[in-house]
Parts: sequence; structure tokens; C-alpha cells
Amino acid sequence: MTGPLTQDQIETAYRAACRLEVRTLKPGNVHIFADGHRMTVEDFDRSTDVSAPHISDPTLPVGTRIRRAVEATFTAVGQNTNLGIVLLCAPLAAAAEKFGPATLADKLKSVLAGLDHEDAREVYSAIATANPAGLGEDKSGDVRAEPPADWTLLDAMLAAASRDLIANEYATGFAAIFANARTFAAHLKSGASAEDALAHLFLRQLAERPDTHIIRKHGPGLAQRVQDRAAGVLAELTGAPPKSLSVPANHALLMEFDAELKSWGANPGSLADLMCASVFTSTLDAAAPKPVDS
Repeated sequence: MTGPLTQDQIETAYRAACRLEVRTLKPGNVHIFADGHRMTVEDFDRSTDVSAPHISDPTLPVGTRIRRAVEATFTAVGQNTNLGIVLLCAPLAAAAEKFGPATLADKLKSVLAGLDHEDAREVYSAIATANPAGLGEDKSGDVRAEPPADWTLLDAMLAAASRDLIANEYATGFAAIFANARTFAAHLKSGASAEDALAHLFLRQLAERPDTHIIRKHGPGLAQRVQDRAAGVLAELTGAPPKSLSVPANHALLMEFDAELKSWGANPGSLADLMCASVFTSTLDAAAPKPVDS
């Protein structure tokens, strides 16, 4: 049998993942080497502090955790710094609390299958509060309003999956996040620092898939331009990444790319959210008690 992790373990893992994400040089995002998009590292750290108790609260349904975390964030910093992170980490936290022999991925599938209409209503309220370049509208209505009467939160995410990376994770059982978590753990095992491991994972993801936050704000043309530039930057890195990402030449290259993206107004925020959730997943997996062979 495995799990459950305690509330303290889950909250500690969440805080650590959020802090690492904003301390990693991820071009186009806010990080310790450069602010951007009218946000600062301090905004993100404060958002982590106020959202963590809600994300890890085992007495709350997933949707309520999300709504309360987003509302606490807005009270603290007055803007949307972490909606995507909260949307991804709340069901992961709920899965980590479950007792049983299943893997975290299987427990998460059970959590997603159990989401109901009230979870959808709570998340729609959170999205209205955050007012992002959000999940948008589809034929069934505006996700910043009320969900259709027969929809669960998973139904809402399935409807948005083709145009939103966060929603797509719900639709696929967080497949990309679990794959990223394995890659991140492998980078650490190879001797890379956590910051370099995450920076390399982010850059590779940016080169491989368009960021839907950029698409929603600026259109697919700029998203493709960012993707192409990321591939070019990857090809220019010296040494043996990810262990060499912090050497001066590579750091300078990433900072140049960072300034370029910010001059375009391009914020790969959806991929940054996936990075945070991937680190959270990796930490939860590593912390979970393992079955004892008989």
C-alpha cells in the first residue's frame, strides 16, 4: 500500500515547486534574473504563500481549493500570477492524499473522474476572478460565467483541451506532466542542479509545442515564432546541457532570448505552469511511501 502523504508534506512540496519555478531562468517568464509583464518575483512568492494552505487542505474539494487559492492570491497581489499552477496542482494534491496501492498517476485519474458540477462552478468562479486570457468561449458558452447544468469540471476541461495546455492535461490524465516529472528526475540524477534541469526542460518544451497563452493573446503566428527561436537557442547551447546551462555563455544566451521574448510581449505562461506542476509531481512521487515486498 502507498500513501497518503500528509498535508504538511504536500504543502512543502507545493511551496518548493513554486519557488523553484520562479527561480529558474525560463525565457519570457518572470524569474529571479528579470521581472516582466508587470509582475515581480515577490508577487509570485507571495502568491505561493497565500495559496499553499488551500491547495493542501484535505477537507476541501478540488474546485474549492482552486477558488480559494485564486481569491487569496488576488487579495494578496491583485493580479493573476498562478491560475494555471493552481488548476494543475490542486488535483495532484488531492491524489497524493489518497491511501492505496495505486500510483500517483492512477490516483489522479480517480480524482479527475470524481470531479462534479460543483467543482466546475467553483473553478468558473476562480477563472472569473483571475480574468486571464482564459480558456475562452466555445459553443457551450463562456467558461468565465456559469458551466452548463450537466457539466463536471472534467467536461469543461475536455471542451477546452484543443486550445489550452492546462485543460489538455486534465483530458489526458496529466500525461505531459508525468513525462516531464520523469525527465526532471533523470536530469537531477545526472548531476544537474534543479534550476538547470528545469530550465532545460522548459526550453525543450518551448521548442516542441506552441504555448497556448501566447496563442490566445497574440495568435498562432507569434507562438510559432517563439517555438522556432527556442529550437534555435537549444542548438546554440554549449557544453552538455542541462548541466551546463548556468555557465556564463549559456546564461547570457538565455538572457538574450528572455529579453527578446519580453520585447515581443510573449509570455510562455502555460508552459511555465506545466513546469511548476511537473516539479510538484516529481516531488510527490519521490516522497510517497513505497510498497514493501513480501
